[in-house]
Amino acid sequence: MSIPFTTLKERWNADPAFRRAYDKIGPEMEIAFAIAEARHRAKLTQAQLADKIGSSQAMVARWERGTTMPSTKSLTKVAQATGSRLRVQLDAE
Repeated sequence: MSIPFTTLKERWNADPAFRRAYDKIGPEMEIAFAIAEARHRAKLTQAQLADKIGSSQAMVARWERGTTMPSTKSLTKVAQATGSRLRVQLDAE
């Protein structure tokens, strides 16, 4: 049985230590979560997504961990491969 990604995200966000770490690297983690969530919605493994976008499973894993930032071109490919729409948003604080 698998746990929905949104449930995991909610659990992680409830942990104060996780929130502190997340806030330090917010944009990277937002992108990481967005990629992982889109992949899960599309019911793709990391390897399947990588194959669809011409990348490697290791690279997808690095994006999902937030250790490597994908290019806009790569994000566009991820969006197309997962049936998602890429949006960039800058919010006022």
